[in-house]
Amino acid sequence: MAGLYVHIPFCKSRCIYCDFYSTTREAEKEAYVNALCREITARKRELAHTRVHTIYIGGGTPSLLSSEQLNHILCKLHEEYEVEEDAEVTVEMNPEDVINKESGENEKVQVNRVSLGIQTFDEKLLRLLRRRHTAQTAVRAVRELQDTGFDNISIDLIYGLPGQTMELWERDLDKAFGLGVQHLSAYALSYEEGTPLWRMQQQGEVREVNEILSVNMFELLCRRAKEAGFLHYEISNFAQPGRRSRHNSSYWTGEPYLGFGPGAHSYDGQRIRRANNADLSAYLQAEVAPATFETLTNEELYDEAVMCGLRTARGIDLCEVERRFGQQRSDYLQQMAHPHIKAGRLVVEEGRLHLSEDALMVSDDIMSDLML
Repeated sequence: MAGLYVHIPFCKSRCIYCDFYSTTREAEKEAYVNALCREITARKRELAHTRVHTIYIGGGTPSLLSSEQLNHILCKLHEEYEVEEDAEVTVEMNPEDVINKESGENEKVQVNRVSLGIQTFDEKLLRLLRRRHTAQTAVRAVRELQDTGFDNISIDLIYGLPGQTMELWERDLDKAFGLGVQHLSAYALSYEEGTPLWRMQQQGEVREVNEILSVNMFELLCRRAKEAGFLHYEISNFAQPGRRSRHNSSYWTGEPYLGFGPGAHSYDGQRIRRANNADLSAYLQAEVAPATFETLTNEELYDEAVMCGLRTARGIDLCEVERRFGQQRSDYLQQMAHPHIKAGRLVVEEGRLHLSEDALMVSDDIMSDLML
């Protein structure tokens, strides 16, 4: 099984925290869709005889494309690849684009899952982030999607925002779990170098929330998700039973995937990674999408297996580590894990090593200890 990722780099405006490749050159959308279809066709041999079980259209802002443009891309994917009949097909959308679509444009368009970028329901924080929607628009977008027939909706939230209090975060969670969505992704705000948010921090215009508050916000998130019947299946992801993101889960389990578009990444499921150059102009002009390639060493593959495995509730399969990397590496993993197991930060159950719930906020330190 494999996954397909399609990057749509267009945005009306850039959010202050985002470091994904994006552009405001919306006039080139039609030319871009044509270039995407060219790359989709050109690379089909990379997944010869492999069935596709997930498609994810992300960005950027995929909802800036028309339904016809999205249909064009999805039809090309189905034409060139062996897509499973019950494949999970996700499109990221911004709330304001949902309600601004003309009547009839919110049809499923071969899509059975929507990921809605809400981030917060607080109006002041939305303005700080330079989001285009309001809290009311976000709620209305979810309702319109539900009325249209979507029954697999994910929303994104961010916590640890400058000026965000526990009370404001609790209000966000109240609204989120009151919407009847099936999936929630919630991320601690990070200050990525080069973003407007990072520059604002450097200039003293905003301050990071303190670590204690961030931990308390995460703990509240976990508690409220559990109370709402959501499974905490990955550090930042929660889902109703049976509604995990199949596409994102494939990243953590090392399945192959192809990424189309400038800035998109691919992995052959073995040891080769590909990164398309983050350059829209070059992408539009090239017959073959310009990219760089990396061949992972056994040590890098081991580190990835540790990092990705510990991010998930399933954890690391100890027998699989021995099979892939040998007895010496398996012994090393268990030796380095022992102090954390003794302290209750790691747990071994049914041959799998995973983080305890209390250790999720210090997961980076534990992963680092287990890596080479």
